[in-house]
Amino acid sequence: MIRFILSKLLYLVPTFIGITIIAFSFVRILPGDPVLLMAGERGVTPERHAELSAQLGYDQPIVLQYFDFLGRLLQGDMGNSLVTKKPVLDEFLTLFPATVELGLCAIIIATVIGVTVGVFAAIRRGSWFDQISMTLALVGFSMPIFWWGLLLIIFFSGILGWTPVSGRISLLYYFPNVTGFMLIDSLLSGQKGAFTSALSHLILPSLVLATIPLAVIARQTRSAMLEVMGEDYVRTARAKGMPQYRVIGIHALRNAMVPVVTTIGLQIGVLMAGAILTETIFSWPGIGKWMIDSISRRDYPVVQSGLLLIAALVMIVNLLVDLTYGLINPRIRVK
Repeated sequence: MIRFILSKLLYLVPTFIGITIIAFSFVRILPGDPVLLMAGERGVTPERHAELSAQLGYDQPIVLQYFDFLGRLLQGDMGNSLVTKKPVLDEFLTLFPATVELGLCAIIIATVIGVTVGVFAAIRRGSWFDQISMTLALVGFSMPIFWWGLLLIIFFSGILGWTPVSGRISLLYYFPNVTGFMLIDSLLSGQKGAFTSALSHLILPSLVLATIPLAVIARQTRSAMLEVMGEDYVRTARAKGMPQYRVIGIHALRNAMVPVVTTIGLQIGVLMAGAILTETIFSWPGIGKWMIDSISRRDYPVVQSGLLLIAALVMIVNLLVDLTYGLINPRIRVK
């Protein structure tokens, strides 16, 4: 197991270096001049522009800029925002709990509903439930997030008035930010109605963000269950007179969950990409909206370091997914 973990960690090194090159190059090809943004486009003399460029290191050759960026990164220095002047890592850690809260809620919804629908669709293969659920899964996978989010806002917030349009909690409530997770902080505050308000703000963006992962998980679960249910050990369990729920729950589902867990792990990257649009639509103060705002402001340090931190998160999740295989299926042994 230790050898397996070390080999996986070694694979992450070239991957992470490649991501640093992509992140560094991406912000350089964006139109706009961060020096003008920092100093103000009006009244900037060439001398002042050259002074700020030298101060930020933008007057150096592009290769030297990259190695300087990589060297500071290895020392744990991700730089300061050109707009707020705050350390990028501090801003990331401040906004990260909002994205985690949204992403966890979305992946829980997607996993619970997706696995349940996929199992029942496999058991009732060819039935009306199977056909309708898989059709809806295909529609959900194909539907653009920004369009789906606007439709839900119009219907549930505009027409029915059941959910808020944007934000994490009503402006009527104010309490210390202890954990960064609004559901937990609202409970700790003891203010009446605070938790309900936080929950109502979380429901709609979570459903929007969970749509694509839910569709993928449901279809993958169905395919894995159909493959496993044709195995000899499942037929043997049925021949012995074992109850249907034990055949499905113990023998079939447990073995089918290996590819499903892989799919769930891969959806973390989809969630991070979807969070950018979802947080923008619902004005959710998380990492996604922070990245969009930083790109529009040409804030090089934020965009570079933000991409790296998100990539590191996805790689860590994928490593944890690999390590869970042996726990789900005892037949899998990692040496």
